[in-house]
Amino acid sequence: MSIARDFTKRRFWTRFATQTLASIGFFAIFAGVTDALFPDLLPPVGKVIAVAVAALSLGFGLYQSWPRPVQMNYSSPNTEIHVVEGDLFEQEGNVVIGMTTTFDTEIPHVIDELGVQAQLLTRIYRNDNRALDDALCAALEDHPVARRFKPEDRKQGKQIAYPLGAVATIMPAVRKLYFCVAYTEMNNRNEARGSVDGIWRSLNNVWDEVRAKGNGDPISIAVIGGGQARISQYFPAQDSIRFIALSYMFASRKEKIASRLNIVVEKRAVRNLDMLELQAFLKSLRPS
Repeated sequence: MSIARDFTKRRFWTRFATQTLASIGFFAIFAGVTDALFPDLLPPVGKVIAVAVAALSLGFGLYQSWPRPVQMNYSSPNTEIHVVEGDLFEQEGNVVIGMTTTFDTEIPHVIDELGVQAQLLTRIYRNDNRALDDALCAALEDHPVARRFKPEDRKQGKQIAYPLGAVATIMPAVRKLYFCVAYTEMNNRNEARGSVDGIWRSLNNVWDEVRAKGNGDPISIAVIGGGQARISQYFPAQDSIRFIALSYMFASRKEKIASRLNIVVEKRAVRNLDMLELQAFLKSLRPS
Protein backbone atom coordinates (compact mmCIF):
# COMPACT_ATOMS: atom_id res chain seq x y z
CA MET A 1 0.00 0.00 0.00
CA SER A 2 1.47 3.38 -1.00
CA ILE A 3 2.65 5.42 1.98
CA ALA A 4 3.71 8.61 0.15
CA ARG A 5 0.29 10.21 0.70
CA ASP A 6 0.78 9.98 4.47
CA PHE A 7 3.41 12.74 4.27
CA THR A 8 0.62 15.15 3.38
CA LYS A 9 -1.34 14.35 6.52
CA ARG A 10 -1.32 16.60 9.56
CA ARG A 11 -0.92 13.58 11.84
CA PHE A 12 2.47 12.77 10.30
CA TRP A 13 3.85 16.27 10.76
CA THR A 14 2.47 16.57 14.29
CA ARG A 15 4.11 13.31 15.30
CA PHE A 16 7.33 14.23 13.51
CA ALA A 17 7.54 17.56 15.36
CA THR A 18 6.68 15.97 18.71
CA GLN A 19 9.27 13.21 18.41
CA THR A 20 11.96 15.57 17.12
CA LEU A 21 11.42 18.04 19.95
CA ALA A 22 11.39 15.22 22.50
CA SER A 23 14.75 14.04 21.20
CA ILE A 24 16.20 17.57 21.36
CA GLY A 25 14.89 17.86 24.91
CA PHE A 26 16.61 14.62 25.92
CA PHE A 27 19.95 15.77 24.50
CA ALA A 28 19.51 19.19 26.12
CA ILE A 29 19.07 17.60 29.55
CA PHE A 30 22.09 15.37 28.97
CA ALA A 31 24.17 18.34 27.85
CA GLY A 32 23.04 20.43 30.85
CA VAL A 33 24.04 17.72 33.32
CA THR A 34 27.37 17.17 31.54
CA ASP A 35 28.10 20.92 31.53
CA ALA A 36 27.31 21.19 35.24
CA LEU A 37 29.66 18.33 36.13
CA PHE A 38 32.38 19.05 33.55
CA PRO A 39 32.17 22.77 32.65
CA ASP A 40 35.24 22.72 30.39
CA LEU A 41 34.24 19.67 28.35
CA LEU A 42 31.54 20.95 25.97
CA PRO A 43 32.53 24.51 24.87
CA PRO A 44 35.38 23.44 22.49
CA VAL A 45 33.06 21.13 20.53
CA GLY A 46 29.79 22.96 21.12
CA LYS A 47 29.00 23.65 17.45
CA VAL A 48 29.78 20.10 16.38
CA ILE A 49 27.54 18.74 19.15
CA ALA A 50 24.72 21.13 18.16
CA VAL A 51 24.83 19.94 14.55
CA ALA A 52 24.99 16.29 15.65
CA VAL A 53 22.06 16.73 18.03
CA ALA A 54 20.00 18.42 15.31
CA ALA A 55 20.74 15.63 12.82
CA LEU A 56 20.09 12.85 15.32
CA SER A 57 16.86 14.45 16.51
CA LEU A 58 15.56 14.93 12.98
CA GLY A 59 16.49 11.35 12.16
CA PHE A 60 14.79 10.06 15.31
CA GLY A 61 11.66 12.09 14.61
CA LEU A 62 11.51 10.83 11.03
CA TYR A 63 12.05 7.22 12.09
CA GLN A 64 9.33 7.36 14.75
CA SER A 65 6.74 9.00 12.48
CA TRP A 66 7.62 7.27 9.17
CA PRO A 67 4.48 5.77 7.61
CA ARG A 68 4.33 1.98 7.76
CA PRO A 69 1.92 -0.67 6.51
CA VAL A 70 -1.34 -0.42 8.44
CA GLN A 71 -1.40 -3.55 10.55
CA MET A 72 -1.40 -4.58 14.19
CA ASN A 73 -0.63 -7.78 16.07
CA TYR A 74 -2.63 -8.63 19.18
CA SER A 75 -1.77 -11.04 21.96
CA SER A 76 -5.22 -11.20 23.55
CA PRO A 77 -6.70 -12.59 21.40
CA ASN A 78 -3.81 -13.94 19.31
CA THR A 79 -4.70 -12.40 15.96
CA GLU A 80 -3.76 -9.66 13.49
CA ILE A 81 -5.58 -6.97 11.54
CA HIS A 82 -4.17 -5.71 8.23
CA VAL A 83 -5.57 -2.94 6.06
CA VAL A 84 -4.64 -4.00 2.54
CA GLU A 85 -4.84 -2.22 -0.79
CA GLY A 86 -5.70 -4.67 -3.51
CA ASP A 87 -8.02 -7.38 -4.77
CA LEU A 88 -10.31 -9.16 -2.31
CA PHE A 89 -10.26 -12.36 -4.37
CA GLU A 90 -6.48 -12.60 -4.43
CA GLN A 91 -6.03 -12.65 -0.64
CA GLU A 92 -4.87 -15.70 1.28
CA GLY A 93 -7.49 -17.67 3.20
CA ASN A 94 -11.25 -17.37 3.34
CA VAL A 95 -13.41 -14.48 2.13
CA VAL A 96 -16.50 -12.62 3.38
CA ILE A 97 -18.92 -11.60 0.61
CA GLY A 98 -21.54 -8.96 1.39
CA MET A 99 -24.91 -9.78 -0.18
CA THR A 100 -28.58 -8.90 0.14
CA THR A 101 -31.31 -10.77 2.00
CA THR A 102 -32.48 -12.33 -1.30
CA PHE A 103 -28.99 -13.54 -2.23
CA ASP A 104 -29.63 -12.42 -5.81
CA THR A 105 -26.91 -13.19 -8.33
CA GLU A 106 -28.32 -11.93 -11.65
CA ILE A 107 -26.28 -9.17 -13.28
CA PRO A 108 -26.54 -6.43 -14.37
CA HIS A 109 -30.29 -5.82 -13.90
CA VAL A 110 -30.51 -6.99 -10.29
CA ILE A 111 -26.93 -6.90 -9.01
CA ASP A 112 -24.31 -4.25 -9.75
CA GLU A 113 -21.83 -5.86 -12.12
CA LEU A 114 -18.95 -4.05 -10.38
CA GLY A 115 -19.89 -5.22 -6.89
CA VAL A 116 -18.22 -7.91 -4.80
CA GLN A 117 -21.08 -10.41 -5.16
CA ALA A 118 -21.02 -9.95 -8.94
CA GLN A 119 -17.31 -10.70 -8.92
CA LEU A 120 -18.02 -13.88 -6.97
CA LEU A 121 -20.17 -14.98 -9.90
CA THR A 122 -17.92 -13.83 -12.74
CA ARG A 123 -14.50 -14.68 -11.31
CA ILE A 124 -15.03 -17.63 -9.01
CA TYR A 125 -18.03 -19.32 -10.67
CA ARG A 126 -17.08 -18.27 -14.22
CA ASN A 127 -20.52 -16.76 -14.86
CA ASP A 128 -22.24 -20.02 -13.97
CA ASN A 129 -25.36 -18.60 -12.30
CA ARG A 130 -26.89 -22.00 -11.76
CA ALA A 131 -23.87 -23.39 -9.91
CA LEU A 132 -23.71 -20.37 -7.60
CA ASP A 133 -27.47 -20.37 -6.98
CA ASP A 134 -27.40 -24.10 -6.20
CA ALA A 135 -24.55 -23.60 -3.73
CA LEU A 136 -26.34 -20.72 -2.00
CA CYS A 137 -29.62 -22.63 -1.91
CA ALA A 138 -27.97 -25.63 -0.28
CA ALA A 139 -26.22 -23.42 2.27
CA LEU A 140 -29.48 -21.63 3.14
CA GLU A 141 -31.58 -24.79 3.40
CA ASP A 142 -31.80 -24.65 7.20
CA HIS A 143 -32.35 -20.88 7.41
CA PRO A 144 -35.85 -19.54 8.04
CA VAL A 145 -37.53 -17.54 5.29
CA ALA A 146 -38.27 -13.92 6.19
CA ARG A 147 -40.43 -13.04 3.18
CA ARG A 148 -41.81 -14.44 -0.03
CA PHE A 149 -42.48 -11.88 -2.74
CA LYS A 150 -45.86 -12.04 -4.41
CA PRO A 151 -46.59 -11.80 -8.17
CA GLU A 152 -48.01 -8.32 -7.66
CA ASP A 153 -44.65 -7.20 -6.24
CA ARG A 154 -43.19 -7.65 -9.73
CA LYS A 155 -39.74 -8.24 -8.37
CA GLN A 156 -37.07 -9.36 -10.80
CA GLY A 157 -34.71 -12.08 -9.68
CA LYS A 158 -35.17 -14.25 -6.61
CA GLN A 159 -38.50 -14.25 -4.81
CA ILE A 160 -37.43 -15.39 -1.33
CA ALA A 161 -35.82 -13.15 1.28
CA TYR A 162 -33.93 -14.46 4.30
CA PRO A 163 -33.41 -12.67 7.63
CA LEU A 164 -30.90 -9.85 7.79
CA GLY A 165 -27.58 -11.33 8.87
CA ALA A 166 -28.17 -14.77 7.36
CA VAL A 167 -24.90 -16.42 6.34
CA ALA A 168 -24.51 -18.88 3.48
CA THR A 169 -21.13 -20.62 3.53
CA ILE A 170 -20.00 -22.04 0.19
CA MET A 171 -16.78 -23.74 -0.93
CA PRO A 172 -16.24 -23.53 -4.70
CA ALA A 173 -12.53 -24.35 -4.27
CA VAL A 174 -10.62 -26.73 -2.00
CA ARG A 175 -9.89 -25.24 1.44
CA LYS A 176 -11.27 -21.81 0.56
CA LEU A 177 -14.60 -20.78 2.02
CA TYR A 178 -16.78 -17.87 0.97
CA PHE A 179 -19.00 -16.57 3.75
CA CYS A 180 -21.91 -14.84 2.00
CA VAL A 181 -23.67 -12.63 4.54
CA ALA A 182 -26.90 -10.71 3.98
CA TYR A 183 -26.06 -7.29 5.39
CA THR A 184 -28.56 -5.32 3.30
CA GLU A 185 -32.29 -5.81 2.76
CA MET A 186 -33.68 -6.10 -0.77
CA ASN A 187 -37.12 -4.73 -1.64
CA ASN A 188 -39.40 -5.55 -4.57
CA ARG A 189 -37.74 -2.85 -6.71
CA ASN A 190 -34.37 -4.53 -6.17
CA GLU A 191 -33.13 -1.65 -4.06
CA ALA A 192 -30.73 -2.74 -1.35
CA ARG A 193 -30.89 -0.77 1.89
CA GLY A 194 -28.58 -1.06 4.85
CA SER A 195 -28.15 0.46 8.29
CA VAL A 196 -25.27 0.67 10.73
CA ASP A 197 -27.17 -1.48 13.23
CA GLY A 198 -27.98 -4.08 10.58
CA ILE A 199 -24.37 -4.28 9.41
CA TRP A 200 -23.15 -4.64 13.01
CA ARG A 201 -25.52 -7.56 13.61
CA SER A 202 -24.57 -9.12 10.28
CA LEU A 203 -20.87 -8.89 11.09
CA ASN A 204 -21.45 -10.58 14.44
CA ASN A 205 -23.23 -13.41 12.64
CA VAL A 206 -20.50 -13.84 10.07
CA TRP A 207 -17.76 -13.87 12.73
CA ASP A 208 -19.63 -16.68 14.50
CA GLU A 209 -19.77 -18.62 11.22
CA VAL A 210 -16.09 -18.00 10.47
CA ARG A 211 -15.18 -19.15 13.96
CA ALA A 212 -17.19 -22.36 13.52
CA LYS A 213 -16.08 -23.28 10.00
CA GLY A 214 -12.99 -21.27 9.09
CA ASN A 215 -10.41 -23.46 10.89
CA GLY A 216 -8.59 -20.34 12.12
CA ASP A 217 -7.41 -19.47 8.60
CA PRO A 218 -7.00 -15.81 7.58
CA ILE A 219 -10.24 -14.09 6.61
CA SER A 220 -10.59 -11.19 4.17
CA ILE A 221 -13.42 -8.69 3.84
CA ALA A 222 -13.95 -5.69 1.59
CA VAL A 223 -14.80 -2.25 2.93
CA ILE A 224 -18.57 -2.24 3.38
CA GLY A 225 -21.22 0.44 3.70
CA GLY A 226 -21.05 2.08 0.29
CA GLY A 227 -22.42 0.94 -3.04
CA GLN A 228 -25.58 -1.07 -2.74
CA ALA A 229 -25.92 -0.42 1.02
CA ARG A 230 -26.60 3.25 0.28
CA ILE A 231 -25.27 4.48 3.61
CA SER A 232 -21.90 5.84 2.46
CA GLN A 233 -23.03 9.41 3.16
CA TYR A 234 -22.70 8.75 6.89
CA PHE A 235 -20.54 5.62 6.77
CA PRO A 236 -17.49 6.48 4.62
CA ALA A 237 -14.61 4.07 4.02
CA GLN A 238 -12.52 5.38 6.93
CA ASP A 239 -15.36 4.75 9.37
CA SER A 240 -16.23 1.44 7.72
CA ILE A 241 -12.70 0.11 8.32
CA ARG A 242 -12.81 1.15 11.97
CA PHE A 243 -16.27 -0.39 12.29
CA ILE A 244 -15.17 -3.75 10.86
CA ALA A 245 -12.02 -3.84 13.00
CA LEU A 246 -13.95 -2.97 16.16
CA SER A 247 -16.58 -5.62 15.47
CA TYR A 248 -13.90 -8.23 14.78
CA MET A 249 -11.96 -7.47 17.96
CA PHE A 250 -15.05 -7.48 20.17
CA ALA A 251 -16.05 -10.87 18.75
CA SER A 252 -12.48 -12.21 18.99
CA ARG A 253 -12.27 -11.43 22.69
CA LYS A 254 -15.12 -13.85 23.26
CA GLU A 255 -13.35 -16.58 21.29
CA LYS A 256 -10.70 -16.50 18.58
CA ILE A 257 -12.05 -16.16 15.04
CA ALA A 258 -9.05 -16.28 12.71
CA SER A 259 -5.30 -15.87 12.68
CA ARG A 260 -5.61 -12.66 10.66
CA LEU A 261 -8.24 -10.28 9.34
CA ASN A 262 -7.52 -8.51 6.06
CA ILE A 263 -9.66 -5.44 5.41
CA VAL A 264 -9.24 -4.97 1.67
CA VAL A 265 -9.51 -1.50 0.13
CA GLU A 266 -9.89 -0.81 -3.58
CA LYS A 267 -7.22 1.40 -5.12
CA ARG A 268 -9.73 4.11 -5.98
CA ALA A 269 -10.72 4.43 -2.31
CA VAL A 270 -7.24 4.41 -0.78
CA ARG A 271 -6.42 8.02 -1.63
CA ASN A 272 -9.21 9.23 0.65
CA LEU A 273 -7.96 7.33 3.69
CA ASP A 274 -5.79 8.61 6.53
CA MET A 275 -3.55 5.59 7.07
CA LEU A 276 -1.78 7.06 10.08
CA GLU A 277 -5.10 7.59 11.81
CA LEU A 278 -6.14 4.02 11.00
CA GLN A 279 -2.86 2.71 12.43
CA ALA A 280 -3.47 4.70 15.60
CA PHE A 281 -6.99 3.27 15.81
CA LEU A 282 -5.80 -0.33 15.41
CA LYS A 283 -3.25 0.29 18.15
CA SER A 284 -5.99 1.59 20.44
CA LEU A 285 -7.76 -1.78 20.18
CA ARG A 286 -5.04 -3.45 22.23
CA PRO A 287 -6.23 -4.37 25.73
CA SER A 288 -5.30 -1.69 28.24
